[in-house]
Amino acid sequence: MLIFFLFLSANAPFCSAQSDHLVSFSDPSRIWGNGIERVIEEAYRRFFRTRIIDGKIINIRLPFAENHERSILLDSDWDFVAGGKGSPELLWPIIENILDSEDFAKYINSLSSGRESVYIFDIPERKWSISTEPFDIARMKASFYRGLPHRPYVLTSGRGAFESDVYNYLYCIGHVGMDCSGFVWDILSYIGRQGGIDLGRTLSPVLGVPRGADPARFVGTSFFNSRSSEIIAVNDEIRNLRPADIILFRNADGGMAHSAIIQSIDFTNGTIRYLQCTDEAPLPERGVHESFIRFNPSNPRVSLSDPSLHWTQKRFAPFPGEKDSPFSDDGERYRAFSEHGGGRVVRLRALVPVIERINRNR
Repeated sequence: MLIFFLFLSANAPFCSAQSDHLVSFSDPSRIWGNGIERVIEEAYRRFFRTRIIDGKIINIRLPFAENHERSILLDSDWDFVAGGKGSPELLWPIIENILDSEDFAKYINSLSSGRESVYIFDIPERKWSISTEPFDIARMKASFYRGLPHRPYVLTSGRGAFESDVYNYLYCIGHVGMDCSGFVWDILSYIGRQGGIDLGRTLSPVLGVPRGADPARFVGTSFFNSRSSEIIAVNDEIRNLRPADIILFRNADGGMAHSAIIQSIDFTNGTIRYLQCTDEAPLPERGVHESFIRFNPSNPRVSLSDPSLHWTQKRFAPFPGEKDSPFSDDGERYRAFSEHGGGRVVRLRALVPVIERINRNR
């Protein structure tokens, strides 16, 4: 043991140098400079943690979590932690405790049984069970899905845990995650803090926040789509877009059902990078993830609703076997419900001078 500590002591300068190198290498400014793109990237990275699980290095992202989205068949429903509006700083300690729990260890161990199994998650009861019945497995393979919104079924290989398995547990058993507008609000709030303003305090009167309440609980897509003087409508031609602009996706009733935030617009290579939190995505991307729009850089006057754009983000059912999204990708979703105006882009007025200051000081 003494030799071990002497080794650490002798190599302390080397370890420190390596650590400094890794910090430097991971610095967002290496790619994004010191303007608003870097600030948004910093905010985005707070939603991820890396941990060794089942002997594997697994990247954990905050799950998507929206209250009451799966309680349609029940007389009662359940709430996710902080109503799906919790910050990463609030949620990660809770998640770490879940990952350290005896039940999670039992769950992870069961995934290495060496045989195919069907996992049944009872979300309101926060319980999981396993079926190894050949009939249940055969039905899953034949796409005869027996799950319910509040009781999803998942077919596993028995070959160990994957990122999607961790997500399933955190969402179904842990009841932790963030909804789309909670994610966008958290990014906007982070931008505000970097520019010296408390966005929640600034907008509390507009949001109608009671004294002592968390402003995040009062922000949704309806606010971003409102007639509030704090919301600036942006002509969605690409030349008009800016980092921190909010992309809104409409619902069949004309309201807005989903929101995302633009991180960067590369006018040279024709790429828009936007960030969002949703579970209608490929399994490894459910929760917080990045998405892209490809456009012809010689034509920045094109609207986001133009079908010539390539939206790379595909949409899938949250759990394989459930009803697929009616849209194949985000572009189709943005263009949908044109009778109500389709998607739109807005900007938060309170952050305009903040972003200008951040960009001036880059």
